[in-house]
Amino acid sequence: MPVTVLRFNLVDPSPTADTLGARYRAALEMAAFADDRGLTTVQTEEHHATTNGWMPSPLAFAGAVFGATRRINVTVSALITPLHDPLRLAEDIAVLDLLSGGRLVTVAGIGYRPQEYAAHGKDWKGRGALQDEVLATLLAAWTGEPFRYRDRTVQVTPRPYTRPHPLLLIGGSSRAAARRAARLGLPLFPSAHLPELEAYYQERCAAYGTEGWVLQPAARTRLLHVSDDPDRTWATYGAHLLHEARTYASWQSDDIRSAVRSGARDVAELRAEGIYRVVTPDACVRMAEEAGPQGSLVLHPLCGGMPVDEGWRSLHLFAEQVLPRIGAGAGGGG
Repeated sequence: MPVTVLRFNLVDPSPTADTLGARYRAALEMAAFADDRGLTTVQTEEHHATTNGWMPSPLAFAGAVFGATRRINVTVSALITPLHDPLRLAEDIAVLDLLSGGRLVTVAGIGYRPQEYAAHGKDWKGRGALQDEVLATLLAAWTGEPFRYRDRTVQVTPRPYTRPHPLLLIGGSSRAAARRAARLGLPLFPSAHLPELEAYYQERCAAYGTEGWVLQPAARTRLLHVSDDPDRTWATYGAHLLHEARTYASWQSDDIRSAVRSGARDVAELRAEGIYRVVTPDACVRMAEEAGPQGSLVLHPLCGGMPVDEGWRSLHLFAEQVLPRIGAGAGGGG
């Protein structure tokens, strides 16, 4: 069966403490439900300086998911690593790796919004040097041995569960990201389907004498919502999908490549575009068959502030009418 992903960024166009709290609790309950049914991955991300509650603290969320689940992985795609204190980040990821038994996957991104750097008092123009420092620090820290950091000797404990270190990929769409990953011998996670960037990464690995691999997104990434009546769902909830699509697109500059960047201006254009898809269970099964075992299905049940009840409706349809037909039965816990 394809990789099955449950995506959360907890966006709410009109957030209040009550609505956001309910949304976070629902996401945690959905993650536990997905874990019990055999889904593969919970995916989340990091953004700051927003007005709609877009996930700012994915590692805290990952810890809550790990406490409520037994098998499912959590991928943070991406963590804006230059915004974090390197030593504290090494500790936090090590603890999460121990807590989860190695189920955390971190994609280290450099970010693309100057507002996020300003909000954290970080130098936007110096983000490359910040990224180099934090990545080198993480790799040194996770050895458990003393090392030099900012002109002093430090040691980070505990060591992570995973050896030699927790899974860490470098995200991005630039040659600079590919060079950085190759130089450090870390895998590359392009932010879109970019075969030419994969080829450049492999060239740089050969030049640096390192080995690595690329987690290449599919040629078309689709964010899915499962419904018995897609026309009704688009008419009733399409504005939620459009809110997320337009918000994300507004952050992108011309030189940024993203698998989920939308150019839609209204709900009709968004539906026709095909990035955000509302599909019946039968259509979802066909998509899984087309994707094959190397593909993925990305469910986004709370997209753009989708009502929690509608998110659950989508997830139940997937678990009960799709999963049993693509190689995984409901109630997979044991």
